[in-house]
Amino acid sequence: MARDCQSTVSENSLTKVTKFILVGITDSPCVQTPLFVLLILIYIVTLVGNVGIIVLVRVSPSLHTPMYFFLTHFAFTDICYSTVISPRMLADLLSEEKTISFFGCMMQFISFAAFVTIECHLLAMMAYDRHVAICHPLLYVTIISSRVCWQLVVSSYLFTILSAITYTWCTFGGSFCGPNRIDHFFCDIFPVLKLVCSDTHTSEMVIFAFVTVNKVSTSVVILLSYISILRTVLRMCSAQSRARAFQTCSSHLTAVALFYGATFFMYLQPSSSHRSLDKVASIFYTIVTPMLNPFIYSLRNKEVKGALKKLVGIKISSCTLEYQGESLPRLQLQTDFT
Repeated sequence: MARDCQSTVSENSLTKVTKFILVGITDSPCVQTPLFVLLILIYIVTLVGNVGIIVLVRVSPSLHTPMYFFLTHFAFTDICYSTVISPRMLADLLSEEKTISFFGCMMQFISFAAFVTIECHLLAMMAYDRHVAICHPLLYVTIISSRVCWQLVVSSYLFTILSAITYTWCTFGGSFCGPNRIDHFFCDIFPVLKLVCSDTHTSEMVIFAFVTVNKVSTSVVILLSYISILRTVLRMCSAQSRARAFQTCSSHLTAVALFYGATFFMYLQPSSSHRSLDKVASIFYTIVTPMLNPFIYSLRNKEVKGALKKLVGIKISSCTLEYQGESLPRLQLQTDFT
């Protein structure tokens, strides 16, 4: 009898596989060490960059706005889902036995699914924030209040948890009684589903439906927001105003293009179409994109660069005054988002 994601507990007891073997990125010994060095540097830059964004927003009063409130959560999810993947992948590059327990694989998958999904929602929230800021500037404080920001974030986290549980139940709810080699460097949906002995058609349909709801619905919000922004900007009389409006959106648009390009390629295609390029796409959006996002939001954003210069200036002044035997007055920072 075919099995779907509605599998019962008794059926799950038929599972024979207790651990999986991750094939990894490459099995070539001469490539593994240089790749390890490159990837660990990327991971360190990812942590430093995203933690830096969070700290900068927290200590800079000029960045205590809804857009940067969402950005701190975005940086947090980048740290989390990169951490779910990178340490294990780095360890496997230097290990001959690349095994992971059934439970460990399942926990890696549910964590990754949750953080990737919330990233989609955060990108949509940031697009809506830009839409209100540019199209309805006089109502911005009323529409995007601190309470609304928290409601959006919390509701997204709750829906994300539901989605991640559904993905996990459908992926690991089948019977694993044969091969246990996962042709990937982490426990992802389609590589794991290939190892299920029973029929996975219904599970794949449920997963595809949830991925479509999360990815397509958030991308529609982003698309409609930017269509409205474009119409508003084109009606502006001042070329300077148009340039400033486009500049405020450029960082977000770059992040959207990088993230959605890779994830649409990965998850919105039939399982039979998955091929070797999937690993390259996975490396890009699980490892490279989280590293690039802090640079995108700092190098292409005047407000972030201004806050960073001001913070560095304060630190330098503080060090100078302390060296001269004086003390710098303590700053009192206030925000509606902490």
